[in-house]
Amino acid sequence: MSTKCELTILMPCLNEAETLATCIAKAQGFLKESGIDGEVLIADNGSTDGSQAIATGLGARVAPIRDRGYGAALLGGIGAARGRYVIMGDADDSYDFTRLGGFVDKLREGYELVMGNRFLGGVKPGAMPPLHRYLGNPVLTGIGRLFFGSPSRDFHCGLRGFDTSAIERLELQTTGMEFASEMVVKATLHGLRIAEVPTTLSPDGRSRPPHLRSWRDGWRHLRFLLIYSPRWLFLYPGLAMVAAGLALLVWLLPGVRHVGGLALDIHTLVYASGLLILGLQSCMFSIFTKLFGMNLRLLPPDPSFRRLVDAWSLERGLTLGVLLTVGGAVGSLYAVTSWQGTAFGPQQPQELMRVVVPSLTAILAGMEIVFASFFVSVLQLKHLPSAPALAES
Repeated sequence: MSTKCELTILMPCLNEAETLATCIAKAQGFLKESGIDGEVLIADNGSTDGSQAIATGLGARVAPIRDRGYGAALLGGIGAARGRYVIMGDADDSYDFTRLGGFVDKLREGYELVMGNRFLGGVKPGAMPPLHRYLGNPVLTGIGRLFFGSPSRDFHCGLRGFDTSAIERLELQTTGMEFASEMVVKATLHGLRIAEVPTTLSPDGRSRPPHLRSWRDGWRHLRFLLIYSPRWLFLYPGLAMVAAGLALLVWLLPGVRHVGGLALDIHTLVYASGLLILGLQSCMFSIFTKLFGMNLRLLPPDPSFRRLVDAWSLERGLTLGVLLTVGGAVGSLYAVTSWQGTAFGPQQPQELMRVVVPSLTAILAGMEIVFASFFVSVLQLKHLPSAPALAES
């Protein structure tokens, strides 16, 4: 076999002796019958059951991967792959490696990521636990499609093909099961051409439990989706809180409001203020997170967002923040003057708090904007590559 080939069939492996030979034989059979110049590559993650010997004995290539984890094994395998294209799949005999033609056809058409879809191809009885089939996969896939606009309808199908160079440009990082989500999310954000092909899922051929842990790995997938979407994690909830807090604050300022049998007064006013401030902080976190992610190339460039942030200069932020702070200080001074009119004696909280609460809210919001403006400016600092230090004379 030449150093380079068209297709690498990649299988992550951790003690898969029971099913590995079957999977390799099917993959080799597909390559032979299709006339494809390819290889079968086993990314071994530290097997102790003789999986490596089984693989080499059948003519597959073994890449030992030191770092543990599903993502780590696949990242190492992708780095070791000789193929222009890679089709990856689990070595537990749940995917049929003899039926990869649809993946190859799409890759040859120019698609850079080709996802299998088990719900289109069929899930055989006992192949997927009900928790995964009716809750985990639909929920996580739905969140991924909503947050990122991904066309994939089966985010966590383990059988997928891709253009090796295109996936390497994504600089994938995660080492656990969330690697499956990272690949789809980054491919979508970076504008890769994505297609789907139906694939069948069969019951796991091993006698031992799978490596997957439903709740732990499900949470890791969800956590990754949230972290990679500052809009949905911070911005949209923040805007909703700001709008609700501000509306409630303005509504309660004139006096007591009655809703059914409830009388909403200054206590509700205080909570409205807290909601507004919390929402403002959440919106700021969305800006910080996106800038930080773009600076580290964890998120792709967003020219519209960058222009918006550039237009909001430090000076504009300081001006707005100072105006709000001064306005709040004037309101606070008025409250103190009113209290002085009673010789600093007993107060009328229903009246005074309607001045104190919005004044304090304005001060806090103003200072938050001032600090945030400085921090955004720090995140936007341009710097030159480090130069060699001059020798001392």
